Amino acid sequence: MSKITGAQAIVKCLQEEGVDTIFGFPGGVILDLYDELMDSPIKNLLVRHEQGAVHAADGYARASGKVGVALLTSGPGATNGVTGIATAYMDSIPIVVLTGQVPRALIGNDAFQEVDIVGITRPCTKHNYLVNDPDDLVRVLREAFYLAASGRPGPVLVDMPKDVMAAKIDFPERKEIRMKTYQPTVEPHPGQVAKACKAFFKAKRPVLYVGGGVILSNSSKELTELAEKTQIPVTMTLMGLGAFPGTNPLSMGMLGMHGSYAANMMVAKSDLLIAVGARFDDRITGRLDTFAKEAEIIHIDIDPTSISKNVKVDIPLVADCKNALQAMNAWFDSNPDFSTIAFAEKHKPWLEQVNEWNNKHPLSYIDEGEIIKPQFVIETINRLTGGDAIITTEVGQNQMWTAQFYKFNQPRQLLTSGGLGTMGYGLPAAIGAKIAFPDATVIDIAGDGSIQMNIQELATAKQYGAAVKVAILNNGYLGMVRQWQELFYDRRYSGTPMEVTPDFVELAKAYGAVGLRAKTKSEVEAVVKEALAIKDKVVIMDFVIKREECVFPMVPAGRSTTEMLLV
Repeated sequence: MSKITGAQAIVKCLQEEGVDTIFGFPGGVILDLYDELMDSPIKNLLVRHEQGAVHAADGYARASGKVGVALLTSGPGATNGVTGIATAYMDSIPIVVLTGQVPRALIGNDAFQEVDIVGITRPCTKHNYLVNDPDDLVRVLREAFYLAASGRPGPVLVDMPKDVMAAKIDFPERKEIRMKTYQPTVEPHPGQVAKACKAFFKAKRPVLYVGGGVILSNSSKELTELAEKTQIPVTMTLMGLGAFPGTNPLSMGMLGMHGSYAANMMVAKSDLLIAVGARFDDRITGRLDTFAKEAEIIHIDIDPTSISKNVKVDIPLVADCKNALQAMNAWFDSNPDFSTIAFAEKHKPWLEQVNEWNNKHPLSYIDEGEIIKPQFVIETINRLTGGDAIITTEVGQNQMWTAQFYKFNQPRQLLTSGGLGTMGYGLPAAIGAKIAFPDATVIDIAGDGSIQMNIQELATAKQYGAAVKVAILNNGYLGMVRQWQELFYDRRYSGTPMEVTPDFVELAKAYGAVGLRAKTKSEVEAVVKEALAIKDKVVIMDFVIKREECVFPMVPAGRSTTEMLLV
């Protein structure tokens, strides 16, 4: 086989990995690669900011389950992508970020647009590479995709010097990837499976605590089977919403700082807590010394470093969630002492208690006539989409209201920045999701502050026909920070009033989109219906909501999750 350039090899590798879309922004050192992409079937989407490229690749990955790809130039192009990389890292999202680098002879010389992006991103990537030898290029790219998608997924960065992309190389035959230092445990230990399942028989107050790992491992079906088989109530983290149907009677919604009263109470009072693909982060646990103190804890996770990291675990199960749940379901099916009817009878008093908590303090809000409540907007979107839309969010109150009042019945329906809490995530992520699923309804639920972080990506959506809808909950504040100032800083609103805000309807027009506005409650449904009816255009819906509405329940910092502030 004749030699090909590094740039040609990169394109060939991308096609080999099934990549059909790249989100990027060109620059001098990656022009060879951009030129080769012209002759390939890979769609190359020009974003308007490199952070948008990585978030779009992230949204594409979360929605589709495939590896997302972003392509950035050297220096500021690479550093602009760091926030997106960190966002994907915190939420374990499989993306490969390709960055250009100055020629090898100039590395370390403070060359124009040179930056040590490998060093910068080492703390926020699953792994990263600087390709120093052109003959290593193909191997590195194959490893990057393998690492991004296997085990606990995450972002992998490949930094490619300009002269490596220009060099002539042989394209090696594809072989099975084996890495001595990377061998994730995917199959559960049978003894641990049996030990975990036997704990179910002793428990009177069990709870399934479900995280994003269930969605990432495509194990929602197996989780639902286990919950219904054993008649155990389910609560989900923000990242786990949709892993179990939100309308199922066993679902108590989200737990944690802004979780439901029933979810937090049942975890606190449980005697068996089965954590599946969750990592016991601080927004879930509240005060660690009071978290689930009465419970024996089972923890299923593919990452052994997450086991007993924050909360001591009694029965660890290191494995891919799908394999572990399949093994547990099979164990129950083969055990003559197990009966769904018997478990339902045994758990009946517990489920009655959980439902009593839920009925006593449901997720609710106070109706104030024609004043638009943000919760009502979310409920209306949920009703008019039939709960079938792909929803992205920005970060803040808009994110929490969405988590509380939109009923996610399917995995990969909610795309949101959980671990890092990145404002500006929602719009580019929505574009990525819409590119992955052109026929789906994709809605970014945003605040008037966070939408402005990456609002330039409206141009990307327009250029590539990604007809996303944006619902702005407009209160003239940085709402979540203002809420803390209201509750804990005597309403001293330092730095949170948005005294100058764009006219979002006119701004939509400037980007070739459609702008709609609702100022009263009675206008909300008509605006949402009109937006959903416009299939071929980007639509911004500006909802002028109550300015000082708060997200409740809320667990104040440093408190137990049972110490909730309620409506």
